[in-house]
Amino acid sequence: MYRAYGRWAEEFGVDARELPRYIGMPSESISALLVPGRSQYAADRIEQLEVEDTDGVQAMPGAAEAFAALPEGRTAIATSCTAPLLEARMRVAELPLPPVVVTRGDVVNGKPAPDSFLLAAERLGTTPERTLVVEDAPAGVAAARAGGFPVLGVLSSQTPEGLRADHHVKDLSRVRWEVGDEVIRARLVED
Repeated sequence: MYRAYGRWAEEFGVDARELPRYIGMPSESISALLVPGRSQYAADRIEQLEVEDTDGVQAMPGAAEAFAALPEGRTAIATSCTAPLLEARMRVAELPLPPVVVTRGDVVNGKPAPDSFLLAAERLGTTPERTLVVEDAPAGVAAARAGGFPVLGVLSSQTPEGLRADHHVKDLSRVRWEVGDEVIRARLVED
């Protein structure tokens, strides 16, 4: 992702140092803010660069174990990327796609608006207060909070102060998933 966005920034004359604050937002939103007047072309180009460059994409530590531990009908992915990009990344990372997937094409307003999380919860048949959002981007945490979801922040590229989630873990290997009939508990493991 960072390599593709770096190439994109160079092509469009954008200062790459500006990009980290937009992580987690849809590429259309980033393009509209940073490349006004050519935003659709810029969004299409970053999509192309990201789909073509999945070299080095790998699952976060603990992600495969989380997918294995969590029941299929009780998990979802709500992402700011497109379906083709999500599928490419999941395939390269060797992670399964859950039955409930919400991509930027499914909602009008991308993150930091809560629309994608609200739609995922609706499709799962649950409510925000009963749904844990796991996020590693500030825009995603803001979206979850705006929707009334509790948030577990994964510190893959941010500090706790930058994410502002309810709880933080270094990565998903620090979480033990306890599955019950009505509730799934995320138990955080100390370092």
